Amino acid sequence: MFENKENSIYNLQSYQFDLPPHLIAQYPVQPRDQSRLLILDRQSGLIKDYVFSDVINYLESGDTLVLNDTRVIPARLYGYKDSGARVEILLLNQQGKQWEALVRPAKRLKPGNRVRFNQSDVEVEIMAELNMAGGRLIEFRNCVDEMAFIDQLGQMPLPPYINRPVEKSDKQSYQTIYAREKGSAAAPTAGLHFSQQLLQRIQDKGVNLCYILLHVGLGTFRPVSVSDIRQHQMHYEYYRVDQETAALLNQTRQKGKKIIAVGTTVVRTLETVYNINHGFTAGEGKTNKFIYPGYEIKAVDRLLTNFHLPGSSLIMLVAAFAGYNNIMQAYQHAVENSYRFFSYGDAMLVV
Repeated sequence: MFENKENSIYNLQSYQFDLPPHLIAQYPVQPRDQSRLLILDRQSGLIKDYVFSDVINYLESGDTLVLNDTRVIPARLYGYKDSGARVEILLLNQQGKQWEALVRPAKRLKPGNRVRFNQSDVEVEIMAELNMAGGRLIEFRNCVDEMAFIDQLGQMPLPPYINRPVEKSDKQSYQTIYAREKGSAAAPTAGLHFSQQLLQRIQDKGVNLCYILLHVGLGTFRPVSVSDIRQHQMHYEYYRVDQETAALLNQTRQKGKKIIAVGTTVVRTLETVYNINHGFTAGEGKTNKFIYPGYEIKAVDRLLTNFHLPGSSLIMLVAAFAGYNNIMQAYQHAVENSYRFFSYGDAMLVV
């Protein structure tokens, strides 16, 4: 199931593994901080099993925990064409007055087509086709406040492997407790494990908390489809790092303390703004940074992450940080010990 493929780390097949369907979490653990936590030592390959709240034992006074405070919008909209045919729209990211979106059924939604919604005058016009399967550029019509409309009519965009209808509880469950700025089409899932009480205990221990912003879109969850992963093109996602955060991260490094990234989105953002000569710099823009084995991660000392889909860019990033063999062994351990996988699943801390 998990072979040693060190010589083929650029081969997509090397990141596939068998996952029994019952290990794909359909609901989160309650309370949040009682999910399981696998600790992987990337130097020795040693694996230990804990509960998530034990993560505090791996944080020291003066360390900095970096969180992504993006907020998931209820980005899945259901409407209909003039013919009455049902249409699904998944909003990915805003581009001025327009949105990048994934639509279904894509073949029947061409530029100029309009999508209507029950009990509303609002319409969506298909403006252009994008260079990705099902991708469209769309624009809202007759809509005074787009975000209010989305909040009212949209559903939380649970991933397709959560094989059940969206429930009321998902509006809280599929959101980190520190989520702030609206804009994501998926949750930065490593952060879902933190409760208010645990974050308070971490701060009481003298650990710094700081926040970056990366709006999770297609770049994060688009599957890798090329057999040589080096040919994969990441989609751009918006990020922002403020002056205060950059200064704190530089200070943490100067004091010889550790920077702990909560999730792959944090790693990609920090690697985007880090320069080996100048350290961390504030900035905003769009990043399509693709991190895979062979890339040396310089901005982060430890990584807290979930268990990711086979063949995804996320498992490749984690393999770049921890070492390919270490990660595949950790995933094998997780499967054999019935860890829960993906968005609502358990967590791993790579030290």
